[in-house]
Amino acid sequence: PEGPWDSDALPRKRAVLTVLLHFLETYKGLLQEEESAGKVIKDLYLLIMKDASLYPELEDEILRLHQLVETVELKVPEETPPPSKQVKPLFPTRVAFRGSDEIFCRVYMPDHSYVTIRSRLSASVQDILAAVTEKLQYSEEQSAREEALALVVVASSGEKALLQPNEECVFTTLGINSHLFACTKDAIESLVPLPEEIQISPGDAEFHRVEAEEIANHMTAFHWELFRCVHELEFVDYVFHGERGRRETANLELLLQRCSEVQHWVATEILLCESLGKRAHLLKKFIKIAAICKQNQDMLSRLRLTWEDPCRNHKAYREVLSKMNPPLIPFVPLILKDLTFVHEGSKTLLDGLVNVEKLVSPPYPPASWRKRPLDPILPSLDLEASPSQLQTKAYVRQLQVIDNQNLLFELSYKLEASSQ
Repeated sequence: PEGPWDSDALPRKRAVLTVLLHFLETYKGLLQEEESAGKVIKDLYLLIMKDASLYPELEDEILRLHQLVETVELKVPEETPPPSKQVKPLFPTRVAFRGSDEIFCRVYMPDHSYVTIRSRLSASVQDILAAVTEKLQYSEEQSAREEALALVVVASSGEKALLQPNEECVFTTLGINSHLFACTKDAIESLVPLPEEIQISPGDAEFHRVEAEEIANHMTAFHWELFRCVHELEFVDYVFHGERGRRETANLELLLQRCSEVQHWVATEILLCESLGKRAHLLKKFIKIAAICKQNQDMLSRLRLTWEDPCRNHKAYREVLSKMNPPLIPFVPLILKDLTFVHEGSKTLLDGLVNVEKLVSPPYPPASWRKRPLDPILPSLDLEASPSQLQTKAYVRQLQVIDNQNLLFELSYKLEASSQ
């Protein structure tokens, strides 16, 4: 056994503490979801505290460990009851989602009626269908259902994707205007999008009413809320584990959905404007919004660089980003692109050993971009000041967009034909 007289004991114990502290600081937001990991760390913590008096040189590290363990509130099932659940709205969000969080979600039938279920964010397809079946059994018209249901994602374009029973976390992977349908397998081909997803409505009047600066500032505030909720491990899980193995990527999925939503928002507003003069005015307004977002160090939507930048591997964007100091909001899809390049371009194991260089040298440092609050970047604007501000806030966070590429192409063709 080791003791204070062992000259090698102190360095070894300090090394263990250093690794444990780094692990807790990195994973502290996720450990409550992993009961087995929490049990191991708590046991290790008790052993360290038992020997604390023998190693006064480790007082600072042990104090930091004690603070972290209290902050994490490690959950051990047989000793502490689980915390009460609070149902959260799926979108928008101001706090980070976890797989155990519960949400309300609509699941539609082939006739476009629906049931509202309460489910964990990480629920499997099988769990969702069980909740739907239970709801339908309370309905008189569905009291004697015999054939098993299937869960299908139906996009606004009419495309359908049958989900497998063991798939998890399907809520946050839905497209912008996609919905979940429950039906028997022989009814899948007859499923059609909801009527509101295939009808063309005039452009949103709210966009024309509000000044570009106000829209941009509300966008930056919302994008910051979404970005600060994404844990660094979500980027790794998204890239390394693939679509079938993802677990804790809900916050990242919502942020990616927002990127897509903003891009479709620009196309939707412009293509729904029939007047050439008004379209030119809209385009100028979008460019002004992008310029203000850039000034706010919000690069999430990248509106101004969309057309010319990708063919040069986003050279212009990378140059702008390199000159910015934290806090800032990056263009998240590019982070995933670069991480994928690192992952697929080098092996995780070399001769049976972990390729440390690959794992410790990420191309981007998300944590450093968020180590300071964004408040000083934004102008002194009270985003909750008036009913008008609240209306703008609601508009920015729930953009109504067309994501059906065929429909967008038809609208574009009509506009071009009418101008010739």
